[in-house]
Amino acid sequence: MNDDQLLRYSRHILLPEIGVEGQEAILAARVLVVGAGGLGSPAAMYLAAAGVGTLVLCDNDTVDLTNLQRQILHSAEGVGRLKVESGRDTLLRLNPFARVETLARRLEGEALDAQVAAADVVLDCSDNFATRHAINRACARYRKPLVSGAAIRFDGQVSVFDLRQAESPCYHCLFPEGQEIEEIRCAVMGVFAPLTGIIGATQAAEALKLLVGCGTTLDGRLLLLDGLSMEWRSVSLGRDPGCEVCGSRGEA
Repeated sequence: MNDDQLLRYSRHILLPEIGVEGQEAILAARVLVVGAGGLGSPAAMYLAAAGVGTLVLCDNDTVDLTNLQRQILHSAEGVGRLKVESGRDTLLRLNPFARVETLARRLEGEALDAQVAAADVVLDCSDNFATRHAINRACARYRKPLVSGAAIRFDGQVSVFDLRQAESPCYHCLFPEGQEIEEIRCAVMGVFAPLTGIIGATQAAEALKLLVGCGTTLDGRLLLLDGLSMEWRSVSLGRDPGCEVCGSRGEA
C-alpha cells in the first residue's frame, strides 16, 4: 500500500482482526456483485469504499425514476443510463483506487461460470429465483462463497453459503428449485427504502469478513429482519445430504 492507501484504510488497519494483512487481502480481492439495484447499491458502495481491488458489477437494466427511492448508486441524472455505467461512475467517485468492471447483460451459462470461477466472493443481489439458483449452481461447482440477500416490503433476509466448506448448505438446500414459492417483486408489492440499505450493507460486511477471514460469518444461518418491528431473527440451516446441487461437492 502507498501512503494514500495507508491513510484511507487506516480505520480498518487499526482493527486487530483486519490489520495490514487483512486490508491487503481486501485490496487483492475480486468480488462479483450480481445486481446493481436496491441491494447491490449499498453492497457495492461499501465494498468499493473498503478497498476491494476489483469489483465486477453485473446488471442488464437501465436506471428508472422509480429506482431512485432506494437504489443509491444512481441519481436523477442517470435515468435512462445502464445501471452498471451509472454505478461504476458512483463507485469511482467514492474510491478512485477501485477497479470496476461492468457487465451490462444477464449472466448465464459459460459467462456466469467464468465470472464465478474468477471471483473470490460472489454477492447475489438479484431479484428473481431463476438467477439466484443459477448463481448458486455456479458457486457450488467452483466452490465459491456466496452471500445472498433479499428484501421486499418490510422484510429482509441475508445468509452466507460458504461452498468451500463440505458441511455448508447451499441456496438450493433452503429453497429447492422447482418448489412452489411465490415470487414477489417490489414493482408490485413495494419495498421500504432503508431495508435495502440494511440488507445490502450486511452483505458487504459478510463479504469482507470472508475475504479477511475474521469473525463468524452467516454460513449455516439465515438472518431475518422484520423492518416494521426492527427485530432480527436467526435461523440455523442444515445441509441437505440429498441436495441435487451440493449433495456431492464437485459434481454440481
